Amino acid sequence: MNTILVLVRKDFANFFSNRAAVSLTFIVPFALIWIFGWVFGVNRKDSGPTGIPLAVVNASDNPAATRLVEALQAEKAFKVITRHVAEDGTERLLREEDLAPLMRHNDFRFAVVIPADLFSETSLGLHLKIYTNPRNEIDTQLVNGILQKTIFSNVPQLLGQSLVARGRGVIGPERMDDFNQAIADNVARNFGGNAAEIRKNIEQGNFGMTGAGGSATDNDGLISRVIRIESIQVVGQDVKSPAATRIVGGWAMQFLLFALSAAATALFSERDHGIFHRVLAGPVSRAQILWSKFVYGICIGLLQLITLFVAGRILYGIDVEHHIGLLLLVCAFAAAACTAFGMLLAAVSSSQEAASGLATFLILLMCAIGGAWFPVTLMPEFIQQVSKLTLVYWAMEGFSQVLWANASFLELLPTLGILGAMTAGVMAIAVWRFNRGKIFG
Repeated sequence: MNTILVLVRKDFANFFSNRAAVSLTFIVPFALIWIFGWVFGVNRKDSGPTGIPLAVVNASDNPAATRLVEALQAEKAFKVITRHVAEDGTERLLREEDLAPLMRHNDFRFAVVIPADLFSETSLGLHLKIYTNPRNEIDTQLVNGILQKTIFSNVPQLLGQSLVARGRGVIGPERMDDFNQAIADNVARNFGGNAAEIRKNIEQGNFGMTGAGGSATDNDGLISRVIRIESIQVVGQDVKSPAATRIVGGWAMQFLLFALSAAATALFSERDHGIFHRVLAGPVSRAQILWSKFVYGICIGLLQLITLFVAGRILYGIDVEHHIGLLLLVCAFAAAACTAFGMLLAAVSSSQEAASGLATFLILLMCAIGGAWFPVTLMPEFIQQVSKLTLVYWAMEGFSQVLWANASFLELLPTLGILGAMTAGVMAIAVWRFNRGKIFG
C-alpha cells in the first residue's frame, strides 16, 4: 500500500509541475465557464436577445401605424432601423424596394413593412409584410415569435380603426359620423365621461379592447384570423437542405481549427527530435521552413473542409456542386486563416503542451462567440461586435454567402479580403515571434 501511495504522490508531483496540464484541467474550464456565462447573459436580469437589427418601413400615414413602429422600437430584442444612408451620403427613410438588396448584403435579416393599405374601406382586417433572410433557424423562429407578440399586443386599436373605416365605406362618412356621435352620447349618458373624448376614441379605433375578456389564446386566435401577414423570404428560397446548409460550416470550422492548430504545434516535436538541425544544415532557411508549414496547413485544411462539405452533400443533400468554385475559394482563405492562427500559437508558446492548452481555450471561445454553436444575435450587443474580430465569424459568413445566398465573386470579395487581412496580420506576428524565439535553437 505504501508503494502505491508513493507512486500516487509521484504522479501528483509530475502533474503539478506541468503548468500546461494544470491549466487544461483547472484554469481553462473555469475561464470558459465564466466567459460563456458572461457571453450568454446567465446572470442578466433581462434574459433573451438584444439588439437584433430589424428594418421597419412605414408606408401608412395612419397615426396608429406610427404607434406600432414605436412599439417595435420599445422592444428590447430589436434594434429598429428606419433610415437608409445612400451611396452619396444622403440619409432618407427606408423604402420597401431598399430591403432586398440590403438584406442580401446582410445589413439586417428581418424587416417589417406597414403598407399603405394597412386597412381599407372594403374589408375588415389588417395587412402587414414581414421580410426575412432565415440564415439561422433559431434566431428566425425567435424573431418571428417576438414580432407576432409585439404586433398582436398592439393591434386592437388598429382593428378598431379598420372597423371604423369599414363602416365609412358601407354607410358613408356622414352617417358614420352621426352613428359615432350617437354612440358617444349614449356611453357618456349611461356610463359617464366626456362625449367628445369618447367620440374621438371611437374615431381613432380605440374601443378599449386591449386585454378585454377571454384568454390570451382566444384573443390571439381572433387576432390572427383578422391580420394578414405576408411573409416574404428574400434569400435562400431555393436552397436544398436548408437546415444542414446553415450549420455544417460551423462544425467544419471547429474541426479545422483543432486539426491545423495540432499540425502547427507539431513544430515542437520536430524541434525535440532534432529535425530542424538536420534540415537547417542544408540549403534551407528558417523562413522557408515556416512558409512550407504554412502551405502544408492550407493544403490539409482545404482537403479537410472539402471532405466535410462533400460528406454534407452525401448525408444531407447540401448543394455543393453548383457552388464548387467559390466554395473552394472560401475554403482556401479559411484554411489559410486557421493555419496562421495555429502558427501564432506555436510562436508564442514555450512547449507543445502549452500550445495545446492555449489552442483549446481560444478555439472554444472563438466558436462560441463566432456563431459556430449559437446564433450571434442571441448574445449581448457588445459580444455581437466582438464576434466580428474572430476568423470563425468571417469564415461562416463566407460559407453562408456561397451556399445560402448564392453570392457572386464581387459580393464575396469583402469577406475574402477580411479573411486575407487576418491571415497576413497573424502570420506577420508569428514569423516575427519565430525569429526571436528558440523553436529552431
